[in-house]
Amino acid sequence: MEDRVKILVYGALGIALVALATMSIQIPVPQTRGYINLGDTVIFVFAMLFGARIGALAGGVGSALADLLTGYAHWAPFTLVIKGIEGLLVGLLASGEKSYPVRVLVGLLAGLVMVFGYFLTEVVLYGVGAALAELPGNFIQAGSAVAIGPLVVLALQRIARAIIRRI
Repeated sequence: MEDRVKILVYGALGIALVALATMSIQIPVPQTRGYINLGDTVIFVFAMLFGARIGALAGGVGSALADLLTGYAHWAPFTLVIKGIEGLLVGLLASGEKSYPVRVLVGLLAGLVMVFGYFLTEVVLYGVGAALAELPGNFIQAGSAVAIGPLVVLALQRIARAIIRRI
């Protein structure tokens, strides 16, 4: 399959699955009118399996789409950038034939970038107090992605290799 078609197909699938994972379980955080979700896990999986471009596309657009569809439109522009960077970073540093420990370390780094990005945004929008109140939720969200994402990739590696070879 041609590169552009691969990016389109895997990118669209990633956007849809990130949006679905983000919307399926949302734990509201009243202080910032945000929420905790499982979308980062899917971002990590797509970025680790398919690389930086698809990771950034799925992460940024899929997460922003979920914000728009679930009443959190005020977060969508920030989410587009923050989650796009998160997917890009994971894809650049943890895709391909990387070891499990490398993927976990990259996940930790990307999770910290996500937490820091939302913290800065929350400070600007709501003040330091609200941003500090949101920190535990963002760390839980990032930690869940770090714990689950690399394990899912490990389980899917054989299947993904077979799919990529056929295309």
